Amino acid sequence: MRLDRRRFLAGTLTSAVAARAASAAPPPTPPAPAPGAASTAPAAGGGPDPALATWPSVRDQFLLDRSHVQMALMLFASHPRPVREAIDRHRRALDENPVLYLEANFKLEAAVREAAAAYVGGKPDEIALTGNTTTGLALLYGALPLRPQQEILTTTHDHYVTFESLRLRAQRTGAKVRRVPLYAVPEKATEDEIVSNLVKAVGPRTRIVAVTWVHSSTGVKLPIRRMADALGEINRKRAESDRALLCVDGVHAFGVEHESVGELGCDFLVAGCHKWLFGPRGTGIVWGRADAWKGTSGIIPCFEWAALEAWMHGKNPDDVVAGGPRTSPGGFQVFEHRWALPEAFQFHQRIGKERISARIHELGTRCKQGLAAIPKVKLHTPMSEALSAGITCFEVDGLKPKEVVERLLARKIVASNSPYLTSYARLTPGILNTPEEVDRAVTEVKVLAT
Repeated sequence: MRLDRRRFLAGTLTSAVAARAASAAPPPTPPAPAPGAASTAPAAGGGPDPALATWPSVRDQFLLDRSHVQMALMLFASHPRPVREAIDRHRRALDENPVLYLEANFKLEAAVREAAAAYVGGKPDEIALTGNTTTGLALLYGALPLRPQQEILTTTHDHYVTFESLRLRAQRTGAKVRRVPLYAVPEKATEDEIVSNLVKAVGPRTRIVAVTWVHSSTGVKLPIRRMADALGEINRKRAESDRALLCVDGVHAFGVEHESVGELGCDFLVAGCHKWLFGPRGTGIVWGRADAWKGTSGIIPCFEWAALEAWMHGKNPDDVVAGGPRTSPGGFQVFEHRWALPEAFQFHQRIGKERISARIHELGTRCKQGLAAIPKVKLHTPMSEALSAGITCFEVDGLKPKEVVERLLARKIVASNSPYLTSYARLTPGILNTPEEVDRAVTEVKVLAT
């Protein structure tokens, strides 16, 4: 007998009595949006939504405290109205009838992958659903095929989470982790310098190249397409099992830059969705090329029906489930948040990905130019849009980064400082900011520097 998804969930979720009740009752569906609620569907023709044609109309979708200038939302997002309302609809329905609603709507897992794939330009089976960037990186680096004599190459600019994920993987496999700098001085970095240093660092045993698209330490944005092309030339001479896989932590470009994964040319892209994308808190994705997923194995059992059926028939689930779904951790998740993720992707698409990117770069350039003009302020992020995104890192002479952040907060400016041994203060203007707010933040930095 073929076991269907409803029987799987019924057996997993509840007793036989509840399962019989589920089969007898009509399946619950998501409650309808409240009257007057904003549409979450993309505009007709797939273009920008006229209802979000101005930046004030975009800002009005958020419940942000207007008494502060929010210059640190790259850390943790506020939810726009469509995401809030979707979370509330799912939560209410789960509270009212948790088992029946879950059984009837577990198919939304596939809908989330479809929405993510449409946003990044990939396919649903190439998408793993995670809770954040940290989990995504750990799952990816734990899943990649790696022999003891092979090597992991990363950089000195990457975040603690990348280092730890790679260290723990190397500890289990005997592989070596090597760290190299891609640039000497962040504000003077060039694409040629970065690509040249990468190519020189790749050795014959390099199997994984772990990099970050936008460095939270300096604000430098790596030229991922050029790096992918350079690795492609190296890989031409290698067997498939020896290819150097380009793995990218993309969290601080995801929701900022508009390139698709095909345009980037990397093998894997990992990102949390609750930063620049304004997705539900506690959501993230891993995208991987279909060929790159081959040979990987899950770390946590997935909740894919095909995997359970394979297990029941004595087969290996890795052989029947595609890489993305296979890598998605199973177990019961915060479904009201996960199932609201499509609204975040659609919200960005309704505004327009290229329009968002242009706006963030416009405000970032304004911020960098303003800071660079202040005596006693040192800008550490490149001025070039090709080498920067939304993060602007700087120093004020005579003040520690934490002091800069604290003094700005006293002036109602919410900033951040980078969590590295060499730390900088950061301003990260995004689409919820105005040019006037950027100017105000720069003016307050000038006051601190005098």
